[in-house]
Amino acid sequence: MATSLQPLPNSRTEPDGSAVVRVLSYNIRSMRDDTDALARVITACAPDLVLLQEAPRFFRWRKKLTRLARAADLVLLSGGGTAAGPALLCSLRATVERTEDVLLPLTPGQHRRGIAGAVLRIGGARLGVLSTHLSLRPDERYEQAGLLLDRLAALGVQHAVAGGDLNERPGGRTFRRLGDGLRDCWTAAPWGGEYTFPATAPDRRIDAVFVTEGVEVLGCGVPAGLPGVAEDDLRAATDHLPVLTALRVPAATT
Repeated sequence: MATSLQPLPNSRTEPDGSAVVRVLSYNIRSMRDDTDALARVITACAPDLVLLQEAPRFFRWRKKLTRLARAADLVLLSGGGTAAGPALLCSLRATVERTEDVLLPLTPGQHRRGIAGAVLRIGGARLGVLSTHLSLRPDERYEQAGLLLDRLAALGVQHAVAGGDLNERPGGRTFRRLGDGLRDCWTAAPWGGEYTFPATAPDRRIDAVFVTEGVEVLGCGVPAGLPGVAEDDLRAATDHLPVLTALRVPAATT
């Protein structure tokens, strides 16, 4: 049984205009499992932003994502079918500037991959956001990590968060490539559990959240034991465990 966790800092805007932002990254396996449990987990984590992977992307995918967002008191921001699976949800706290969904090059015989992206403002902070799900093939995964970094740079923002299902453990060359340009939030401020897969008996960390320099990581990890997050729901919602991160994003200068 998971021990009780101290909650992460609540979402808020500081007097200096900086914003405390809660970000949840979650592979939801196309919502093929217990969607009520999934909505309860997301709601209990009280995120401002949700970075989804394996969101529905075929028949009525937008309706399914909208229903999930509504159940968690969020709205669908971008992604899903238009990004080959990754998607973004956000709270009404966010003011959206633009969204940018990108399809990555297709390798014959492999699943199509993509990136769901957005630029938004929360409080006085301006933040770029990317969600992705990298390939099972090591070489392709490494190249996709480079494309993710390129996409992040192309957002044209000073501060950004990127996360998703990397299909690789820390120490792998793709993980290291992302860590060379970004900060791994778990390493910066570990909180909660580390391992994210499989949900029923987690023994590896293949899901992660990264930030650019200047963003303060207040805590990051699997929210097993967080008040309101039931173990049964975590096991029933999908085959991955979520990663919850609290960030302090500086106020925008422009």
